[in-house]
Formats: sequence, structure tokens, C-alpha cells
Amino acid sequence: METTIGKRNFTVIKGGNSAPAGDSARQFVSSYVTDTRLMGVIGLYIHWELKDPEGPKDLHQFFYLDAEEFGFESYRSLLGNNIEEFLYLEQSIIGGLGGKKSDLTEKEARYLVQEFADMNTRLNLPWPEEKNEYSFLLQPRIMLTHSEKQLLIGKMCTPIVSEFQLIHYFLMRLFAKDLEGASYLIDPAVTAVYPTPAEAVSRFNFYKGKAAATLCQNVVDRYEDESGVSYLSESLIEVNFNYRVILSEITLSVPGKASEGAKAGRVFSQKTYVASAKERSSFKVTSAEAAMMLNRPEFLTVYEIAVDQEECDRLLLPLMAGCMLTQHDNGRLFLEFNKDNDHVNRKTFRLNEDIHGLYYVSDYGQFIIAAYGLAEIQEIEKRLRKSQLYPNLILSEKYEFKEPVLYEFIQSDIEEFSEFLESLD
Repeated sequence: METTIGKRNFTVIKGGNSAPAGDSARQFVSSYVTDTRLMGVIGLYIHWELKDPEGPKDLHQFFYLDAEEFGFESYRSLLGNNIEEFLYLEQSIIGGLGGKKSDLTEKEARYLVQEFADMNTRLNLPWPEEKNEYSFLLQPRIMLTHSEKQLLIGKMCTPIVSEFQLIHYFLMRLFAKDLEGASYLIDPAVTAVYPTPAEAVSRFNFYKGKAAATLCQNVVDRYEDESGVSYLSESLIEVNFNYRVILSEITLSVPGKASEGAKAGRVFSQKTYVASAKERSSFKVTSAEAAMMLNRPEFLTVYEIAVDQEECDRLLLPLMAGCMLTQHDNGRLFLEFNKDNDHVNRKTFRLNEDIHGLYYVSDYGQFIIAAYGLAEIQEIEKRLRKSQLYPNLILSEKYEFKEPVLYEFIQSDIEEFSEFLESLD
């Protein structure tokens, strides 16, 4: 099963057992959605009680919904109440999203499934294979009032707590061509007068690139003069491995008090919205220049694996629950994401700062852990020492690099990490 986060393709480590729901009558029990809509992806969970001659059973449905490219992308289910299988499946689907859960009504849950299903139909996207299990959610059509939609938006969007977070999310949605997501950050009284969210956002006349872009980095600076407060953003975006820097000016407002909001400076409330966004200039940068802009240290610890691959996998996989797996020619890379999206609430946003740690298992018997901060690598090492795998690892070496090298090693045909380092001299 393939899933995408931040336009990177991964394979989710599977957990739990899929089971058909059959044609039994269903009774809604509960539902939740992750508050990660502003990142472009949400996880949805629905719990049903199935009525059949053999007695009630429980069906747990998980949906991975992508608002940028893939729509209703992934679906998994579990029949029964095995808590270990449930937690493993839940972690594998939503563990990398970094959000909190918000309870939904049955009406809200059905509406979300139908909205993303419409995206699949509109863009001719493939459907998850188990359509017989979830097709009952597509009819009858669910309609929400404007106030009901606003309530649902509040449940699936994390609270905005700073100007930086507001601007990062807004530009992220604009560059991704997710105009509906961007509209959530504009005064609802303004968007309500437009027929569609896209028309409300298009009034800004911002980012005319034909293709959706990934916001790799965004730096925000605050300026104040006699006319009020504005924010200048320097955005590094990527489209099909081509990079561009866009400089823009953003102003904020409080509903009904645009001028006061703009002059309020650092007085921020959750009722603050984007008032305007103007592109000032843009220019292309090379891949090398983009890499320099995104540069940061990398900490690595290298171990030798003292058991065969089958035994290693048995001991390793419980540690990797919730991680995303990418297959490479000479090994497997597991990515562990942060449990929240606090990296968006900083003056400088970097897309790859949502990664907590990396775990590379080579086909030649090496296990490498990596992180972009000293505290993170120490936490990973401490957790590893408590695992059943650790007695079967032999510490080889620890490194600190001024720039990341693990991916370069993975892409090389060199078997040993030490030999790879010698090749760099």
C-alpha cells in the first residue's frame, strides 16, 4: 500500500487483519479525524457495530485522505477487537501525521469520505481495492450547512497560535494548489460571499505556477511602519526537482477590524486571518543552491547486526511500528516522524524537520540510525538500548556531520559505511 506525505512516496508497515464487512446492518459507534488538514493530509477512523445472526461484531475502518494529489488514497480495516492489532493498524495509518484526534459525528465522517471520493472521481484517481467494504458510505449524499462546515473545519485543522504558523500553513496550501485548504485561513465572512473556496483564494492573484509545488522552506520576517504591520516571506519551493525562491508580502487581520488587526503587532488570537498575499519577486535556484539552503547537521550511529535477516526482522519490526518504509537497492530505510507538527510554529519552517529519526538496515548486515539533532539521536539510542534487538547489535562508530550523508550512502553501491566515508576523501 502506497501513501504520500509531503509528496514523498512510502510503503506503510502493515498491521492488523483486513476483513470484509459483509452486508450486515451497521450501527455507528464513534469516529475521529486528525487535525492535520493544513498539512494536506488527514487520517479518518470510523467504528461500526455489525449486527449478524452470530452476534455483534466490531468493524474498524481507517482512511488516509490526501487533499493535494491522491484524494481517497488508502483504506484499511480490522474486524474484531484485538487491541494489539488495532493499535498497530492505527499507528501505521496515522502515526506519521503528527496530529491530534477530534471526535466526529456519523454525518461528518460520511461527508469527509464523500468529499475525497469526489476528488478521485473528478481527477480519475484509482480507488482503494476494498470498495465493497466502504461503498455504503458514498450514499446517500451528505450536505452540510455553512456553520456545519465551519465546525468540521475546526475539528480537522490544528489551532493557529502564531503569525508564523498562520503564514507557513497559508503559503503551503497555496503552493500545493490546495485552494480549499488555503481558504480556511481567510476570514470566513469573506469566503462566505464567494461561490467556492477557490474563487475566494484566487482574489489574491498569488502563485501562478501551473503545477502544484512543495514548500521546502519558508522564512518569515515581521516589519512595522506607519501603515501597519506586514510579513515578508522567503519561500523555497520545488516542482519536479526544479527549485525556485519566491519573495512575498503577507498582511493579517482580525474579522471586522482589518486595520486594527494589521497594527496589533504581536497581539495574536485564533481569530486572526490572512488579509492579503502579494508576490514581490521570484527566481530560480539550482539543486545545489537549494541543498545549501536546507543544509543542517546529521548525527549517525552505526551498528553491526549479529543475527540473520529473519531474526533481525522479527526483533526490529516492533520498533518500527508507525514508521514509513522505503525500499532501496541495498537495504531498507524507515522514517520516524515527530508526534506533532510544532515545526510549523517557528520563524523558519523546513519540511524535513517533521522527521524525528531514520533507521537504515542494509543488506550487508549494518544497522544505521540517524537524526538531525543531538537530543534526537540520544533519545533514539536510549530507546534502542531497551529493545530486544539491542543485544544482537555491535556498536561500530558514532559520527557527526555538518551536512546529511546517509541518503548519499544509501544511493551508493558501497557495502560498508566506513568504506563510503573513505571514498569521500
